[in-house]
This record gives sequence, C-alpha cells and structure tokens, in this order.
Amino acid sequence: TGEWPFFCPIIRYIQTMNFLAHIHLSGENDDIKIGNFIADSVRTKDLPNFTEDIQLGIKLHWAIDNFTDHHEVVKKSKALLYDEHHKYGAVLVDIFYDHYLARDWANYSNEDLGDFVNYFYQLLKDRKEELPERITQMLPYMIRYNWLYNYQFLDGIEKVLGGMGRRASFKNRMHLGTNALKEHYETFGSHFKLFYPALEAFVKNKKEEFLSER
Repeated sequence: TGEWPFFCPIIRYIQTMNFLAHIHLSGENDDIKIGNFIADSVRTKDLPNFTEDIQLGIKLHWAIDNFTDHHEVVKKSKALLYDEHHKYGAVLVDIFYDHYLARDWANYSNEDLGDFVNYFYQLLKDRKEELPERITQMLPYMIRYNWLYNYQFLDGIEKVLGGMGRRASFKNRMHLGTNALKEHYETFGSHFKLFYPALEAFVKNKKEEFLSER
C-alpha cells in the first residue's frame, strides 16, 4: 500500500474522515460528489458561491452526518470505543465504516474500486479551482497516498489514524484505534452491514426531497 507521511499538516482541518462513503452515496453526478466531499470546509453563508448541484451535495453531506450521529447501530459502535477514545470514537467509527465499505466494495458497487477512486481524483484535479483552500491543501496527500483505496487495508487504517493522532491539537489515543478495530472486527463489520443499507435508503429519499424543493 506504500508509505504514508509521518507529518501531514492538513489532517487537522478535516472533521469527517469517511470520505469514501460520502462520495459513493453521491451517485453519478460529479457536482454532487464534489459538494459532498468539500462540505466540512463550507459554511452555510458560502453556499451561494457554488452551483445548485454542489450545494445539494453539501447539504446531503450535512444530512448524512446528522443521520449517522443519531443512528442506533452507530451508537453501538461508538459505545465500544468510548472508554478509551471518548467522544473521538465517532471519528474512528467513520474510518472503520469506510474500511468495510472499501473491503466489501463489490457488494455496494458494480464499478471497480480502483477505477472509482481514480476517476474521483481526476475530477478533483480538473475542478481544483472550485475547491476550498483546505481541500486543495489536502488533495496532494490524498492522491499521493491513495487514501480512498487504502482504506480497505488494516495498515492503511493504521497509518491514517497515526497521522491524525500526531496532528490533533487534543490529547488522544487515535494511534491505538486499529487495536480496537481488530478486537471487535466482526462486531464493527456487522454494525456496518446493518447500517449502510439504511443510510443508502435515507440518502435516496433525501436527494429526492432536495430536488423537489428547487
């Protein structure tokens, strides 16, 4: 899976790390994909600066996060991490779920994972001028170390958690997150398998709702 940097200065900016799920849930529309991906770097007052479909993607991202935070299955996953990681267990769950999505990609998409992520990387490079500064700072690292593809590997998860832990401004034990993943591997996997179809159904309905409001 290649080497990841020991020092990644942009990781502190990112609130949501389940990038793969957000992109996958966006569907085929490139603008929605971009919006869903950049949403954590966009303020509500800045929405008019983007196309209608990018705005839809941003709002979809926010809705996904809200749905995820309040879902009972996700709460069970967070509970397994609370004693050691407290509220930051939510970040770990995001990443763990992306691991299962990448690992079992063929169950959720007819497109090859490598082709899917390479298309998205190229899309971001082609539309770089439209991206927030924080995203453009992150992009070279994301592509060089192929984050989206490497989420399927445990060592890929370990490297991203190590980078997050080193760069975080708060005391944390992120670098030990992979231990919890390994310890509860089947349980987290079963949680994801229950949760993701519910999330897909929610997103389908939410997209239709947003489109009907235009």
